[in-house]
Amino acid sequence: MLVGAGIGVGLGLILGSFLGALVTRWPTGRSVAAGRSCCDTCGVALRPRDLVPVLSALLAGLRCRSCGARIDPVHMAMEVGAAAIGAIGFAFAPDTLAATAWCLLGWGLLTLALLDARHFWLPDALTLPLAFLGFVVGPYATDVAMPDRGIGAAAGYGVLMAVSLAYRAMRGREGLGWGDAKLLGAIGAWAGWQALPFLLLVASLAGLGWAGWLAVRYGGVERDRRLPLGTMLCLATGPALWGETMLLAA
Repeated sequence: MLVGAGIGVGLGLILGSFLGALVTRWPTGRSVAAGRSCCDTCGVALRPRDLVPVLSALLAGLRCRSCGARIDPVHMAMEVGAAAIGAIGFAFAPDTLAATAWCLLGWGLLTLALLDARHFWLPDALTLPLAFLGFVVGPYATDVAMPDRGIGAAAGYGVLMAVSLAYRAMRGREGLGWGDAKLLGAIGAWAGWQALPFLLLVASLAGLGWAGWLAVRYGGVERDRRLPLGTMLCLATGPALWGETMLLAA
């Protein structure tokens, strides 16, 4: 178990470093793959001592060694989060294929959660491959029949798409992005249709909690305040899958 956890941590730290750059650069149109790693503020190229996940940032006081600007906390969040997902996946999954499948799901949801929280953006380039992986490698992670995965994908997409179209018809403006529907469809491909009601319940409760925190922090919440539903769906996936597993076991 400890060896597996160590492997998962190492993989998570490496991938998390890349995904952190993706979350900060991709929405602004900057290249993620091309060129050397650089400071988000001053653009100076990072040296090898600056590229060790988590450790380099801590030793630098969470600031750029060149300009002194604060390092975007999303880098640390992504590296630590991806490492935790890797550790859990490789420590507790029954075999390497199952661990890999769980980690792919977790890393994908972590990336989408941060993108939606920061930019209200759930790109097709991530949601659609996540749905595809739900059919291809999902069976190694979740004991869900393939027909149930297909129904889950269709139902997840269809339910939120219907809500989006109904809201637009009644209010004359967008209230729910299509990316949220595609994300729920992708989750349905992993979890099956049985997990979707509980998942939506947990996501709704998380949204209420988020709104409550905003109300406390800012003294109220505006009527047109946007909330990242995609982030809530990502956060709710773990509890929904755990609940489904307990139900099937009973």
